[in-house]
Amino acid sequence: MFLSVCVLCLLALSPALGAPAKGPCARPRNKLLFISFDGFRWDYDRDVDTPNLDRMAEDGVKAAYVTPPYLTVTSPTHFTLLTGRYIENHGVIHNMWFNVSTQEKKQYYQTQFVDDYWDNGSLPIWITAQRQGLKAGSLHFPGTAATYQEEVVQVRQVEPFLYDHNNETDWRLNVDRVMGDWFGRQDLDLVTLYFGEPDGTGHKYGPETPERRAAVRQVDRTVGYIRHAARSHGLADRLNVIITADHGMTTVRRGAGVNEIVLADIPGFSFRDVKFHLVDYGPSGMLLPRDGLLEKVYRALKGGHPNLHVYKKEDMPARLHFSKHPRILPIILWADPGYVINGFLPLQFNKGEHGFDNELMEMKPFFRAAGPDFLRGLLVGGFETVNIYPLMCHLLGITPEINDGSLDVTRHMLVHSDSVCETTAGESLGWRVMVGLSAVAGFLVLTFVVMTTWSKCRRDRESSSLDQPTEDQEKQTSL
Repeated sequence: MFLSVCVLCLLALSPALGAPAKGPCARPRNKLLFISFDGFRWDYDRDVDTPNLDRMAEDGVKAAYVTPPYLTVTSPTHFTLLTGRYIENHGVIHNMWFNVSTQEKKQYYQTQFVDDYWDNGSLPIWITAQRQGLKAGSLHFPGTAATYQEEVVQVRQVEPFLYDHNNETDWRLNVDRVMGDWFGRQDLDLVTLYFGEPDGTGHKYGPETPERRAAVRQVDRTVGYIRHAARSHGLADRLNVIITADHGMTTVRRGAGVNEIVLADIPGFSFRDVKFHLVDYGPSGMLLPRDGLLEKVYRALKGGHPNLHVYKKEDMPARLHFSKHPRILPIILWADPGYVINGFLPLQFNKGEHGFDNELMEMKPFFRAAGPDFLRGLLVGGFETVNIYPLMCHLLGITPEINDGSLDVTRHMLVHSDSVCETTAGESLGWRVMVGLSAVAGFLVLTFVVMTTWSKCRRDRESSSLDQPTEDQEKQTSL
């Protein structure tokens, strides 16, 4: 009797024993597939028939749009998706690695293999998941090739050099690999999957063209194939799928009447006053003036062209979160929508571009999510992409690293919106402290009850012994 009471007391007081085996979240952990279709603008489904994306919205959640961080280019914005940090905090500030002392620059693909450019203190979700006992994989996602604190994503396929991003057959083979091998045979918990379209088509032809609409139809077919493959491999009931993009796209202004931005043509400005520069890469640029010439360079460029914005890094608008990191150069340039920044001559011939101010609607990507943890048929307003990272950590039941997002922004999308699986490091620590204290309290209660019971039993035995009649007494009584 007393032992039963002890056990019940201990279970009531100690979450360490009374809580479900999965920890502070009673819901099951499902797998997560996170997909990026590079350059898919928020409104690309409006002028194209997209039955599969529409069906995914009916089965899950559709956001009006999402807002990427500034600078709105591929590697920085993808690393924000992986870390939940603004670009000034994670330090992947550009598509290109560069060295201001040697003047060396590496293009986008080569930069993928520069470990210390990516491994700058912020851990991508793959590494965090692996350190907390999950299995992660990544296929072609920016940042996949790098090593982070001597650790790589365990299962990975790095994008080959000169890869054809438009090959739909390859897309399906990659989907089959992820569904059949990675989620199926290897039982991964998290996979990130990257497709390079419709970005390439938007650059080459422009976003308001038949070619771009054809690329969107290809994306839609692929979304249908992804969902079909999930069903075919028995994953539909235990796989959450989030689809988004890194940025949008806008048309570049050219031709008669367009005053193109050419820095060398601005009166008072000379590249001889600049030690290092990143220009001719779309609508944004950075300059490192020579010693003592920062004010001269700044004054020459400020107001030098009606469609050019010039800032010292410390004066950048706080809303852009693009000023504090030491890799950011002292002078930052960006152009109005439709304009690109050239150095000596107009050398950029893309018909579509990104890299503009992230408040511009044309820079905002799309967002879809569906699966067992998401509500069905829910349309939500726009939100910043830094908030996708804590959502993914919540779905996986892992404790996130320090980040700039919040689960509160996306919690209303979820079926179990009131259950939080270690959504912040503080909450996780608080839970562990509570469990520890409760376990100690439970042990003390058990010890007290056992000792009390033992003492009572001992007193009862002694009392019983005193009350027993002696042999002589028994004889007298019998007489």
